[in-house]
Amino acid sequence: MTNHSPTARRIAKTILNGFDAYFADFQNITLGAKARFETAAWQAVRQVSKTRIDLYKTKVNQVLRLVHSVTSKDTSQLALWRDARATYAQLIASHSNYEIAETFFNSVFCSQFDHAHIHDSNIFVKPSRTPDDKPLRDYSIYISYSARDGLEQMVEEILGDFGFSVPWENLPRDVENICAALRAVPLAGLGSGKQLRVDMLESVFYRNKAAYLVGRMIFHGEVMPMILPCLNNGRGGIFVDTLLHSNDSASIIFSFTRSYFMVDAPIPSRFVRFLSTIMPLKERSELYNSIGFHKHGKTEFYRHILAHMKVSNDQFVIAPGIKGMVMSVFTLPSYPVVFKVIKDHFDRPKTVTEQIVREKYKFVSRSDRVGRMADTQEYTNFIFYRNRFSEALLQELRDLVPSKLLITEKWVIIRHLYVERRMEPLNLYLQNASEEETREAMEEYGNAIKQLAAANIFPGDMLLKNFGVTRHGRVVFYDYDELCPLTECHFRKIPEARTAEQELADKPWYTVDEADVFPEEFRLFFSGNPTARAAFEELHSDLYDYRYWRRLQDRIHAGHVESAFPYRRKWRFRRRSLASAGRR
Repeated sequence: MTNHSPTARRIAKTILNGFDAYFADFQNITLGAKARFETAAWQAVRQVSKTRIDLYKTKVNQVLRLVHSVTSKDTSQLALWRDARATYAQLIASHSNYEIAETFFNSVFCSQFDHAHIHDSNIFVKPSRTPDDKPLRDYSIYISYSARDGLEQMVEEILGDFGFSVPWENLPRDVENICAALRAVPLAGLGSGKQLRVDMLESVFYRNKAAYLVGRMIFHGEVMPMILPCLNNGRGGIFVDTLLHSNDSASIIFSFTRSYFMVDAPIPSRFVRFLSTIMPLKERSELYNSIGFHKHGKTEFYRHILAHMKVSNDQFVIAPGIKGMVMSVFTLPSYPVVFKVIKDHFDRPKTVTEQIVREKYKFVSRSDRVGRMADTQEYTNFIFYRNRFSEALLQELRDLVPSKLLITEKWVIIRHLYVERRMEPLNLYLQNASEEETREAMEEYGNAIKQLAAANIFPGDMLLKNFGVTRHGRVVFYDYDELCPLTECHFRKIPEARTAEQELADKPWYTVDEADVFPEEFRLFFSGNPTARAAFEELHSDLYDYRYWRRLQDRIHAGHVESAFPYRRKWRFRRRSLASAGRR
């Protein structure tokens, strides 16, 4: 083993101790999810989710202060940190969560140097060792079941092994529903189930008002998801709401538009490997995000795009769509994300400031996104190769974000940006949509607004260009500079004009405060698209009524938490009682 200075060893040990303390606190918060679900403590679910997100930065700052206290040497010397990095690599060589420990070291370093000096000699830009990929052999995290004695017995065993303290509402009914759904899976021979093996993760995935039992079915070499969402009826009973078995439905459950799961994952990499077997199209970064390790998700994303740059040759270009007033947005056509940079100056009539915009994005990251807002990762000093930028994009960045831009002969460094999943803007999608597709998109658009509102989020600017369409056809909001809590809005009806002059006036004849919202004006969002407007008004005309919004506010003030299902309501099982089952 290479000898390192005592100071470097103290720094490395301090950071590793800090990481272990962070991970223990993270796990303890997570372990409380079971009790919160069983007692239907939905308000606590939301608060604790924010607490767990904030925990990381709190611990990083705490550890940096400890680093300064364990040495009298100048901690701004890069040579000291290079030595500490080498020592740290040795210390975590046999650590079960070495990859997340690397990210923690990176965060402490970046906090010390304000995200400068990003190089693999200083931090872990590259992983310290090759990941151990054994996707089908992580036996310690799942239990295997066989259907050789029949589907009913297997399903009953599965449900019986999950130790909820609250009883099942109607276990025979749930077993019957699950078996009927399994027999309807379009896979030849699965109905008999004789050759079916099911691997169920022992840990339950908790989010919002649901608990998800997550596993996979292996049948004649084919791997399919098996996800059982469970709900609490609020009267002391748990029931299985549906069975999800397709890659797409699993992907939506673990979508970038949803808040992070609470799941007891003592070795997260093993869970990520397992989840990759049922969602092969999802990147590791998304899966780490989904189980709450969003900081390591950032690391995984950065490593992945660096690897992609080595095997691609297309250029970054200005993102398609109507340009926004607040952000300059660009993308790499061969990579499914957009990069958003806050402009130095905002176009009129925008009155927000850069700090306000940053606060809005922070608000989104800590909110329940209910499947209707894109998760966004924030980066400082993101480094790109200059030769991969189109001249048009470079010129736009020089014009719009000069204070955040550093260009050398080799690099383009952007001091602050957000990364977000790329979607087709809704206004562009509608240009080529059929009448049926338009109707479905308008149903989704209205549902997105309603579900966000029920989660106490008002989008503010609801123009079609601020919503995107995912590959699954879901409509998602992604422009955050004007959103706010719904409870901060004042919804009003437009007063009747008393004179002809008032009715024809260019400006309102009535007073309008900053928090005032007039839902009747939402019709303006469809200017130029009468087909979309007609479909929206047929499906969601209630959104034009100020009383709809006030009723929602009353429910939120009363402490009600709405249910937001990450699957279609028509897929939900029927919940007939045992008594009614006997009368059939």
